[in-house]
Amino acid sequence: MFRKLLLWGSENAFLSQRLAHLGFVQRAVRRFMPGETSEAAIEEAVRLSALRITSVLALLGENVREATEAADVARHYEVLLEEIARRGLEAEISVKLTQLGIDIGPDVAAANLERILAKAEERGQFVWIDVEGSGYVDRTLDLYRNVRSRHANTGICLQAYLYRTGGDLAALLPISPSIRLVKGAYAEPVEVAFPRMRDVDRNYFELAKTLLDAVRPGGVPAGGVRAAFATHDARLIRRIEAEAAERGIARGDLEFQMMYGVGTVHQKELAAKGYRVEVLISYGTAWFPWYMRRLAERPANLWFVMRKMVSR
Repeated sequence: MFRKLLLWGSENAFLSQRLAHLGFVQRAVRRFMPGETSEAAIEEAVRLSALRITSVLALLGENVREATEAADVARHYEVLLEEIARRGLEAEISVKLTQLGIDIGPDVAAANLERILAKAEERGQFVWIDVEGSGYVDRTLDLYRNVRSRHANTGICLQAYLYRTGGDLAALLPISPSIRLVKGAYAEPVEVAFPRMRDVDRNYFELAKTLLDAVRPGGVPAGGVRAAFATHDARLIRRIEAEAAERGIARGDLEFQMMYGVGTVHQKELAAKGYRVEVLISYGTAWFPWYMRRLAERPANLWFVMRKMVSR
């Protein structure tokens, strides 16, 4: 019930306009983002690098309706990539196609994504294409396949809670993709997504095994497949660790991704054990829908918000 309510709230413009300005909400969101600027995100990425944890930086925002605004987002990422390179920082970026203008037209998003990928490729950097609601999946996969034929430095996110994802993964494997596997965080009808979390977990693990089968021992991908397991679920992580060990995959070749501010102790433990750990650091002023989806992923985080409320 709480999850459905939070996902509804993530799409409610009235709540976004009202709640985002409340002090206790602003204080609570700082748990999940170091600040609203790219400078704050980069400084946190520098700090994490000392712990052998790399970062994925993402500017918050979605459903851009003006071509000029979408072009500004592309330019922002170009500047960010330049700053990452200037600092010699090992960090990647993650972009949303609705932020790059796919609602305006696929050609708009494609042109902006091409700018970003070309800039990243110049500097040997990597770009993740984030996943959004199920209505965008076909367009996102089509665009990924198109750019993947020219740019090896890009990966796509797949959601385990969608029924279709097993088929999508199978269709992508022949093009040697880079896959970030997540559970999913949007409000979806039961016709397209598993309504029960235990079914999502089961599907996630089956998809994870398929990805592990595509990675050869010794860090040499079968056809160049890169698998990144984005979850904070400790039980799932342990099962993936065991499956990887059975396949002879070294710890340094197994990648886990987590969100900033969630499971920080676990992040350090995994990095200390020799796994590759990346932390997604989000920033920007358009944080309300994203923040509500983060709460929906783990409603227990509501207790953290309530503590911030009473500590005003």
